Amino acid sequence: MAGHVAGDEMLKQIALLLHARVRARDTLARVGGDEFSLLLENCPLGNALEIAENLVASIGDFRFSWGERCFAIGVSIGVVPVTVAITDRAQLMTQADVACFTAKDLGRNRVHVYHADDRELSSRHHDILRAAELREALEQNRFRLYAQPICSTTQPHGQIVHYEVLVRMLDEDGKLLPPGSFIPAAERFGLMDKLDRWIISEALRQYGDLGMEVDGPGIAINLSGDSLGSDGLADFVRESLAANAVPAQQVCFEITETTAINRLSMAQRLIASLRKLGCRFALDDFGSGLSSFAYLKHLPVDYLKIDGSFVRDMHHDEVDRAMVKAINEIGHTMGISTVAEWVETEQALAALQHIGVDFAQGYLIGCPRPMLELGHRNT
Repeated sequence: MAGHVAGDEMLKQIALLLHARVRARDTLARVGGDEFSLLLENCPLGNALEIAENLVASIGDFRFSWGERCFAIGVSIGVVPVTVAITDRAQLMTQADVACFTAKDLGRNRVHVYHADDRELSSRHHDILRAAELREALEQNRFRLYAQPICSTTQPHGQIVHYEVLVRMLDEDGKLLPPGSFIPAAERFGLMDKLDRWIISEALRQYGDLGMEVDGPGIAINLSGDSLGSDGLADFVRESLAANAVPAQQVCFEITETTAINRLSMAQRLIASLRKLGCRFALDDFGSGLSSFAYLKHLPVDYLKIDGSFVRDMHHDEVDRAMVKAINEIGHTMGISTVAEWVETEQALAALQHIGVDFAQGYLIGCPRPMLELGHRNT
């Protein structure tokens, strides 16, 4: 909540603290964001662990002051012995990442030493390796943005009103990975805020480069639960909008219903801050929770995205159809537009048109395609 300037100053002070507690021949470097790397030259493992534990204690005792506020800082440290078995820098950094993520997973503010046969790693090894790859992908810009159109149900194959921004990751072999293969690891190991910010920054940059008309289709960007409580996110969005000359009213942020309900006060604050700029908000997967309608009046959103599990079979399932109808009616009563997800058949689209749902999204309407390929076409 203190902003980018405070964060930069805190990192400078942390760097000075770390530098003062390592040996003159050691090499300390910031490798990205809030991550540092320390190379201990000619240092036995026992001594390295002692140094690492001292760093954890020193940072735990440190307090960062900014204005009238004071912040406690924590750190997790992964230790990797540099042996002849390590063949290159990438292997070393991956092992360091694995050890560091394990330290975080075991409770943070601790030191963990990497061992290839570590039992602590066995049950979570895949996710930890994926998290390490995620960090490298962020540093190497190995993510790609796709966009899926959202159209009016009255013109389902005509004018596009929005594109939902979707993310894919390129692995080290250049294979494109779907979000389901890396988002769970990002959520588990606290990387979603960094990923969200990359997506926001890159989506606004690409959208600005596309030269869309002011009254043309906007973009919808998903926000994770981690981002709801992220310090300075509203400022980051404001700066990114200005840097890319994107009108705020062309941007809609999507938050899942369950995330919004579980972090209601955070969601309310963020929505209020960004709506002041002109941004809009959508509740995604609406209807998946058990208390949807009760919480809706506390969230000033512009769109309800009806959970696709109700939409896909609604043309022959009376219960699904009733749920879609109820969500649509309550949304319209509150002045909120409705969007149906997973629209895959003409029968489902016809049922949505009969009920009066405003917008549709799904493979029938249009498949995701690279955002850079949208060009200047608005339809």
